[in-house]
Amino acid sequence: MKYKKPIFITIEGCEGCGKTTQSELLKKYLESKGLTVVLTREPGGSIVAEQVRNILLNPKFNVAPYCELMLYEASRAQHLEDIIKPNLQKGCVVICDRFTDSTLAYQGFARGIDKKIIEKLNNIATSGLKPDLTIYLDINPNKGIKKAKTVNKGKLTGGDRIERESLKFHNNVRKGFLELAKKYPNRIKKVKTSEVIEKTQKEINKEIDKFFKKKKIYV
Repeated sequence: MKYKKPIFITIEGCEGCGKTTQSELLKKYLESKGLTVVLTREPGGSIVAEQVRNILLNPKFNVAPYCELMLYEASRAQHLEDIIKPNLQKGCVVICDRFTDSTLAYQGFARGIDKKIIEKLNNIATSGLKPDLTIYLDINPNKGIKKAKTVNKGKLTGGDRIERESLKFHNNVRKGFLELAKKYPNRIKKVKTSEVIEKTQKEINKEIDKFFKKKKIYV
């Protein structure tokens, strides 16, 4: 095994695309290669950031768009200091379920907040850190929302605050991700989700293998 430097991988996508499941499977796959892997998520990931997550996803709260944006960025700044940065410094592979691309897709393309403002805030919250590789899991929003609400049925009836947004909102989120994938083709790799988890996993692993071999992390 050739392991030369830390790698930061993000998994992105609309609601119900299977990010959580695929992130966990990817962690196991990379660990099977002998790599040290840390799996985390946004919003959340650390003690303080998880408290912010509870506010952001609680359907009882009516959060204004700019307040929502600031909360995501505040959560990210704490998450970076507590989890992401320390583990990258240790030489780990860090996999994050959502990161800055989600903020552009949700708060930019769907909420309509100026993307330049979001990019500036993303840069401040992350101290300029960008993912080495992003896997975007593409799914039809109508299908994804139904799936997400089914998965979370025992947690929040009707879904969390974001899942309860209109179909138009979620279609705009997907539009955002697709545009970002076109804008950053070297970093963002689109994978079409399948009903069969293993099929999606196989496609993700293909992209991961291409990237790691190119970087000569493992051969």
